[in-house]
Amino acid sequence: MEEKQCTIQRKVSVTGAGLHTRQCGTLTFNPAPVNTGIRFRRIDLENRPIIEADVDNVIDTARGTTLGKGGVKLYTVEHVLASLRGMGVDNVLIDIDVEEMPIMDGSGKEFVKAIKEAGIVEQNAPRNYYVIKEPITYRNEVLGIELSVEPCDTFQVDVTVKYNTRVLDKQSASLHDLKDFESEIAPCRTFVFLHELETLLSRNLIKGGDLTNAIVFVNKNVSPEELDHIAQFFKKPKVEVREGGTLNNVDLYFENEPARHKLLDVIGDLTLIGKPIKGHVKAYKPGHFSNTAFARAIKQAMLQQE
Repeated sequence: MEEKQCTIQRKVSVTGAGLHTRQCGTLTFNPAPVNTGIRFRRIDLENRPIIEADVDNVIDTARGTTLGKGGVKLYTVEHVLASLRGMGVDNVLIDIDVEEMPIMDGSGKEFVKAIKEAGIVEQNAPRNYYVIKEPITYRNEVLGIELSVEPCDTFQVDVTVKYNTRVLDKQSASLHDLKDFESEIAPCRTFVFLHELETLLSRNLIKGGDLTNAIVFVNKNVSPEELDHIAQFFKKPKVEVREGGTLNNVDLYFENEPARHKLLDVIGDLTLIGKPIKGHVKAYKPGHFSNTAFARAIKQAMLQQE
C-alpha cells in the first residue's frame, strides 16, 4: 500500500523560552501543501523570511543545531524536527517570533502533543522516500565517532553513547518502528554534565535553563558551596546529588534516557536531508556536528542518484 504525504489538519502553537537565549517565543505549526517539506518562517522580522529545514542551511552545531539563511538564524531546531519526523508529518510551515525554538522540558514531548492536537491528515501525493541502496558511512577517527546507514525496508535507528565517566559510561538505544517514537523516544530529555553546566553558565549560555529541562550528571566531587551556587542561579531552594550521580532536579523516565535522547537528536538532524529515508542507521557517539556531516553525505548520495 502506497504511503501518502501528511500535514496537520489545523494550526497549533507552543510557547516557551529558548534554552540559550531565554527569548520567550511562540512557535506555530501551520498546514502546508504537498511537497512543501518543513519550513520555518521568522514572523518577527520584516518580509517574514523563510528558512528551509535543509542541511545546507546548517551554520552551527555547538550545543544544538542552528539554521541560517541570509543573515537570519534559528537556534535549537533538532527537537522540533525530530517530533515532526517521528509523527510522520512531511509538510508544515512553522512560524516563530524569536531566534530560538522553545526548549520546553528538553525533549520532544510537548511538540508531539501539539502535533497530535492539530491532527495529522494524509494528502493526495505519495511520500517521497530516499531508499538507501548502498551503505554510507561517516567517521571521525580522532574522536572515535561513526555513523552509518545500510539498506533496509523501513527506517530504523540504533544509537550507542560512551562517556567514560563513573556516572554515565556506555548506553545504547534503538527505534525500529516509528510507531514507538511517541512513547519511547519523544519524552527523553537532553542532559549535561555538571562541569559542562558550569562552563555554559560562565559563557552566558543556557540562560533559559531552569533545571527542569535537562538531566544533570555529576561526575566529580561537589562542595556544598557549589551546589548552593547552582541552586541560587536557578532559583531553587536546594539541590542535591543523588546516589546514582544525578542532581535531584528530575527523575529519569528510562535508565538509558541519555542514549534515547541522542537517538532523538539523530532523527532530528537527519530530517535535514529533506526526505524521509528507508535505511538502518547506526550511530556510535553521535553529536550535532557529526549528525549533520552525516546528513550531508546522505544528501550528496541522494542527489547523485536523482
